[in-house]
Amino acid sequence: MSTALSTDSSGPRAAAKVPSKVPAAENTLRILKLLASRRGPMAASQIASSLDLPRSSVYHLLGVMEANGFVLHLHEEQRYGLGISAFELSSAYSRQEPLSRLGRPLLASLVDAIGESAHLAVLHGRDVLYIVEERAKNRPSLVTDVGVRLPSHLTASGRAILAALPKSQVRALYPNAAAFSARHEVEGAIMKYSSLSSHLDRVRQRGYATEHGEVTPGFGSIAAAVTDHTGWPTAAVAVTFLEDKLAPEEWPALAARVQKAADELSVRIHGRPTK
Repeated sequence: MSTALSTDSSGPRAAAKVPSKVPAAENTLRILKLLASRRGPMAASQIASSLDLPRSSVYHLLGVMEANGFVLHLHEEQRYGLGISAFELSSAYSRQEPLSRLGRPLLASLVDAIGESAHLAVLHGRDVLYIVEERAKNRPSLVTDVGVRLPSHLTASGRAILAALPKSQVRALYPNAAAFSARHEVEGAIMKYSSLSSHLDRVRQRGYATEHGEVTPGFGSIAAAVTDHTGWPTAAVAVTFLEDKLAPEEWPALAARVQKAADELSVRIHGRPTK
């Protein structure tokens, strides 16, 4: 699958090689993206060096962005960070539900192709929150309606997302046994961190996550993570089906279709598809 829309992994300098008819606008966006990628504010000289831009141009652009609230100048530190206008853009992004809007047609196409129900979920604390559901014709209703939250360690969607997170982040989400819960008694249930860690290692190795009756007895799920331009898991695409209707040897082929849909959504949000 083409990744022409994704951010180049070689960083901000690579973007400077692309000619632009509006260099000031492009450089403004590059500065904002650079600041958003860092853990703290940066000096103007660091910004100029990182982006291979003249310092004078960087100071002029920062001045305009500061006047419009997109960057904040920390005078004591002589550094620049993101301003309130940048935060407002982030909030507007959430309000417009871009993941739902971009994901829904992809899920609809996936459902048409495989004849099974599909959904899109995001991580919300230790839970997954379902934001899109596309039910296949003549298939039973599921518990994964839009707005439903389920423990991430029980679901294929949650496991796909957790496997794409740094291990330290997963550990922070699951610090002790009290963080684990179960909906049904199933063999091999994940009820402690060591079990979860081992399971996520297998997910990383094969590239997709599965679930066998932990949410609803008799139903299985396959999921793959949707990732942003940094490789951070933004969501997961999953399909759910009656396990007795799909032979084990057919799961990898279905997983490939799910992965393709997740990669396409990653591209649409200018992210980085999994490899």
